Amino acid sequence: MPPKIRVLVVEDSTTVRKRLLDILDSEPDIEVVGEAEDGKRAIELCQATRPDVITMDMMLPIMSGLAATEYIMAHCPTPILVVSASINRGELFKIYEALAAGAVDVLEKPTDSEPDGAWERRFVSTVRLVARIRVITHPRARLAELKNRRLAGPPLAPAAASSARGYHLVAIGASTGGPGAILEILRALPAKFRLPILLVLHINEPFGTAFADWLDAQTDRPVAYAQDGMPVISIGGRVVVAPSDYHMIVRDGRIRLTRDPERHSCRPSVDVLFESVAADYGAGAAACLLTGMGRDGAIGLLKIRQAGGFTIAQDEATSVIYGMPREAAVIGAAEQVLRLGDIAPRLAALSGAELEARV
Repeated sequence: MPPKIRVLVVEDSTTVRKRLLDILDSEPDIEVVGEAEDGKRAIELCQATRPDVITMDMMLPIMSGLAATEYIMAHCPTPILVVSASINRGELFKIYEALAAGAVDVLEKPTDSEPDGAWERRFVSTVRLVARIRVITHPRARLAELKNRRLAGPPLAPAAASSARGYHLVAIGASTGGPGAILEILRALPAKFRLPILLVLHINEPFGTAFADWLDAQTDRPVAYAQDGMPVISIGGRVVVAPSDYHMIVRDGRIRLTRDPERHSCRPSVDVLFESVAADYGAGAAACLLTGMGRDGAIGLLKIRQAGGFTIAQDEATSVIYGMPREAAVIGAAEQVLRLGDIAPRLAALSGAELEARV
């Protein structure tokens, strides 16, 4: 019989904490090893019990959930599932900070609007999923160090037979672990990088509503949600993010937002964006598929490569979850599989509207 999943519950509300404990205690494969009412106690219990998963509220006394997450990921890395009712702008920003600091996923606290048992099943399923993720030490200072740094990247080796190739946009897709990866790439791009960047991120509702605003505040590069009909050429040097519950595509050089059916249970879908980019821009497109669960984006990345575009998948060592980029690598969709820290320098080579070498 496999060992039980050991869970530490961090929640200051006695009522909510008891509900979480009752749900977890009812599962034969899960064992609650501790409960904490504040962030300081959460750190102490994490160090003492070494749980497989921590469920973490953000709004805590003494030490906030964000501060506790940053400390835990820097000193005793543990998969953290944020469980929060915070949906105002300021509190959403704290959730994004926690995700960038290494928290794995976020789930809304239970409400009375769902059918009986629906939230409980989703909660237990997410705990089991998060428990399987192997996290790494993630010192928050690393992100702070990157905040004011711009990397031009090493010069590329000359091609044996170089031919000028113009690039018109970069498309990026990510899921679990994506906020931190995206932030690192954007902060590392040089200021002279002027290609439009189109971004799709999977994030549980209702937590995606302010992600673009948060990202805009974290970098010197303007970030905003996409608007239907905006010309791609007008985005130069900026980042546009697919809004929650809308697919983002490009058609005839313009952004289009659709409510077409979900792809891979996702809307927005990375595949939907990438496939449209392949059709509209072909060899003039570059795309990156970053850390994430599932396979969304792999087929789309392959279509971009088949159309002559330049494609990158994040490597296993630096991915929080090597799911989406692995699928891309397996089917030959990725022209290059790169460590996270090498992606911005490679993209920076496109800033001059051509790639000097494809090594």
